[in-house]
Amino acid sequence: QVQLVESGGGLVQAGGSLRLSCVASGSISSINAMGWYRQEPGKQRELVARMHSDGTTNYAISVKGRFTISRDNAKNTVYLQMNTMKPEDTAVYYCNLNNGPLGIYYWGKGTLVTVSS
Repeated sequence: QVQLVESGGGLVQAGGSLRLSCVASGSISSINAMGWYRQEPGKQRELVARMHSDGTTNYAISVKGRFTISRDNAKNTVYLQMNTMKPEDTAVYYCNLNNGPLGIYYWGKGTLVTVSS
């Protein structure tokens, strides 16, 4: 099993910044990708940013230029630096990891981010 623990969520004013962290532990064989998704009440979970094992990244159009994903491979940790935040960024943010040759997905429990206007 793989455990993912997120931290760094909270309340921020519009225009402000937050940095999320996610530490992976447990039976990690090889990390194919790690990333962040978010979910607003009543809506589907959506990709925010993802980094693949080769370093390539994907971003949602709505966060490009404002959010930056990074990884510390030695610490099995992924970060999401969120700048110039908007009220529409308010959501529960979930860490996601794709592990091993079978490509099994794991999820964290989520951390709430609230952006006030």
